[in-house]
Amino acid sequence: MNTVLRTQLAGVARRPSRLLLTGLAVLVASFVVFATVLAQQITERSVLAGLSGTPEAADLVIRNGAIDDKQLAAINAIPGVSRTAARLGIGSQMGGQYLNVTSDPGSGPLALVSVTEGRYPAANGEIAVTPRTVQLLGLSVGSTATIDPGTGKKVALKVVGVVTPPEDFGYDAYAPAAGVLALSTDPYIQQVDVDVDAGTDAGPVRDRITAVFAANKADERPEVATGADVRLDEARRAATQIDQLFAVVGMFVAIAVAAAGLIAASTFRIVFAQRMRQLALLRAVGAGRGATFRALAAEGALTGLVTGVTGVLAALGVGHLVPAVARAFGFTSVLSPGVPVLPAVGTVLLAVVISVVAVLAPAVSASRVAPLEALRTAAGTGARTGIGALRWIAGLLPLAAALALAGYVFVNLPTPNEENYDAQTMLLAVVASGALAFVALIALGPVLVRPVLVVAGWPLRRLGPVGRLAVGGVGGSARRAAAVSVVVALGVTLVAGVLVGGASIRALGNRELAASAPADFEMTGSEGTVLPDEFIDRAKGSKELTRVTPYRRLGTAKVGQFEQVAITDLDVSALPRLRDLDVRSGSVDDLRPGGAVLARYLAEMGNLGVGDSVEVQNGKKSVSLTVVAVLGDDAPLHAGLLVKPADLTAMGAGAGWSGMLADASADGASARTEALRAMRAISGGNGDFTVNVLADQRDELNSELAVVLAIALGLIGLTVLIAVVGVGATTALSVVERVRESGLLRAIGMSRGGLRAMLTSESALYGVIGAILGLALGVPYAWLALQAIGVNAPLSVPVWQLAGAFLVLVALTALAGVLPARRAAKVSPVIALGTE
Repeated sequence: MNTVLRTQLAGVARRPSRLLLTGLAVLVASFVVFATVLAQQITERSVLAGLSGTPEAADLVIRNGAIDDKQLAAINAIPGVSRTAARLGIGSQMGGQYLNVTSDPGSGPLALVSVTEGRYPAANGEIAVTPRTVQLLGLSVGSTATIDPGTGKKVALKVVGVVTPPEDFGYDAYAPAAGVLALSTDPYIQQVDVDVDAGTDAGPVRDRITAVFAANKADERPEVATGADVRLDEARRAATQIDQLFAVVGMFVAIAVAAAGLIAASTFRIVFAQRMRQLALLRAVGAGRGATFRALAAEGALTGLVTGVTGVLAALGVGHLVPAVARAFGFTSVLSPGVPVLPAVGTVLLAVVISVVAVLAPAVSASRVAPLEALRTAAGTGARTGIGALRWIAGLLPLAAALALAGYVFVNLPTPNEENYDAQTMLLAVVASGALAFVALIALGPVLVRPVLVVAGWPLRRLGPVGRLAVGGVGGSARRAAAVSVVVALGVTLVAGVLVGGASIRALGNRELAASAPADFEMTGSEGTVLPDEFIDRAKGSKELTRVTPYRRLGTAKVGQFEQVAITDLDVSALPRLRDLDVRSGSVDDLRPGGAVLARYLAEMGNLGVGDSVEVQNGKKSVSLTVVAVLGDDAPLHAGLLVKPADLTAMGAGAGWSGMLADASADGASARTEALRAMRAISGGNGDFTVNVLADQRDELNSELAVVLAIALGLIGLTVLIAVVGVGATTALSVVERVRESGLLRAIGMSRGGLRAMLTSESALYGVIGAILGLALGVPYAWLALQAIGVNAPLSVPVWQLAGAFLVLVALTALAGVLPARRAAKVSPVIALGTE
């Protein structure tokens, strides 16, 4: 064994580049794993260093109890207390809008906000607002906000400044604690931050503060905690969220590691096949199968060790470079990750394990080849296109299990409003089915490559000899093509699943928002107030607004067993977003006088369907309507019925408008801001009328979905990166293996450009085959997963996004083959023909 092992290791020492090339996927996986560890270290350290909600200057924090203004004065009088900041907040109504008023000193080390315009409030009756509040509520500097702080009395507050807060929700105002206390019906402070004099021991000060509350009841006695403990508690809560985030990241990293193992197994198989003559000579001079296998396994372990250490060192370098670059750009709170030794050792061991596991099957195959057979075999890999009986069984059994699980989920998909449905179990079944389908794809890949290649390679064959040679090169090594394409397919499956899932969820969100937010803005009056016709005329005459649609609403009707059912006569055809309404049966376009569109709950509870009659009572008036459509949720504006104006009048509705919907006349934030100002100007500052920004609901959905999709695609990109690296490594090894073939093609007249094009096309074909297989798996499983979790989202296939992902992946795999192709084209035909 020692002789065989020394021979193999000597060969590795002579060609270290081949070792790195063989383990390139493992190197990238090691880099990704350790980089993830360092990213978590950087994030948690930065959070623990001060990304909490309590100011760094707060040495003590008094919280979780009742604190009155006299006790606050007593605390300020304690020797050693430099300053305090009382924290409290109240919620108030401002003409139908919500305004939250929070206390803050506005300046100094205990302040959480900073003034960006005007000044900070200095007297009762003054407030400073946030930038988003200026935009949404129209409270600019110099304006007056008339609020009801819960007392039933109107209080006028003058806006004197704009401040930047820790978080801006669009309904926030700030003032000194005395100003907020003057508005509050509860005379107690919720929290006090205490800054102790420099050089003063906080312990005795803490004891004196605790003594201030000795007279309080035990359950009303506040806790006096150190600022460090409070910040650490806040940071730990944030760190818990970070741990949850990195747990999800870890799942995607695990997928990338599995992909690296598949690529490594493929590259080991290629390398061992190229060295078949050497292995056969060792067998011929007495090396046994066991010794040969152990030597090859040791080579795999050495590959894992070298690539693992290289990947860890590279990640460590980048990890320490990131904080330095961040600080150079002004992000001083980003800290260094240190040197986590145990994770580094674990990552190297993981790389060794991946390589050893990956090398086992190729080593077994290489050690079993008879010496004479190997001596007669030219260096070639993957030339066998078929698979044996055991591999057929290994592919068909998981395929049958995958189909059975998918069929079980499909048969047991939930009906609308089904109770006690176990969505988590069904989703796990879908995931298990997908995993089994992928295992089947690994085993049956060589069989599937040929038919996919027949279709995918047709355009290349039409381009001439270079294209036909490229297709033949991939088809002649079906096993190799399958090994690489399967990893590409894994990445495409995940990408397709995310894109289809995201598009379907967006379609579901748009469908639900069509009823609740059919326009950008809505103006309504207080209870019993109707919109004057002049408001409608002003809106229609405004160049900032379009699709102005007034409506009436009746909220006192009785339908079946339901009292106080809301009914509206909103014109569905006037607002394009209402075309996305979730119509379960019938058609909204069929609505005529005498007809009604029903919300789902009314149809289900009344057992009503299209064509049935529904009786509507409002006081002494009764109207019989025919159901023309049933919706999947509420009717527009959360109504139960949608009817024509004549029918609503017959029910007793007055002629005055209940509300008005309108869209901004142009897209973009500035156009919407101008439209919002125009809507507010229509009422002339009358507090009885409120403008609601319905577009915020759509913006929130789109922004959250965009963030989730970006994160998911970024994480999936790890697997795609491994796949692209695998394509590059396979092409590079293929170039080494096919030197004589390249020389022969050059000798019979193929140009260097033609050879480069042929090898690059082969790399691109790996991406095409993998992308086709990935789409075939990703789209159906995305739909099944959506249905399994019971969200009832419509299948939405983003064709252009999928086509873009397809082309990008094919381009990346083609680029991965460019450097090996250039290297092959530079070899002289004479030298290539003389190569063994």
